[in-house]
Amino acid sequence: MSRVFVGVGSNIDREQSIRAGIAELRDRFGKLQLSPVYENPAVGFKGDSFYNLVVAFDTELAPTAIDGILHDIEQLHGRGRASGRFAPRTLDLDLLLYGDLVAVQESIRVPREDIDRYAFVLRPLADIAGEMRHPVTGRTFRQMWAEWTNAGELTPVELDWDERSSNQRREA
Repeated sequence: MSRVFVGVGSNIDREQSIRAGIAELRDRFGKLQLSPVYENPAVGFKGDSFYNLVVAFDTELAPTAIDGILHDIEQLHGRGRASGRFAPRTLDLDLLLYGDLVAVQESIRVPREDIDRYAFVLRPLADIAGEMRHPVTGRTFRQMWAEWTNAGELTPVELDWDERSSNQRREA
């Protein structure tokens, strides 16, 4: 069984899209651990701000299988890939970590390079896996976040999770 971390984001119907994505992840993978949700400006293009969080779950599925499921969920919730990487989206699901695996398999790279590139990925990851070590650098995610220099770009967002999804830091 491996602990998997997935970045979740949306800038189209943000709250509804995030809730739908979390519900679908729960249906496919079971119990989820949810980070707090953060709002941040669009990166790489002009557009509405995003809501982002990180979810964690345990699975025996291979990284390529998980990635396929994530893409299926995105498509089910209206994500089109024709507009490119830097574009508005209803739902964005990215495999960030698969245990301590360091690999490139087909189109998957774990750990995902976005972890130490974007505050909206690192901060929620540090919130729920602060003492976990980055598989390449060996630094904890809490240490990495403490060294971040532009934390002002994130704003915490309170979402009222339903009973099944619980609150943001507890397991759902």
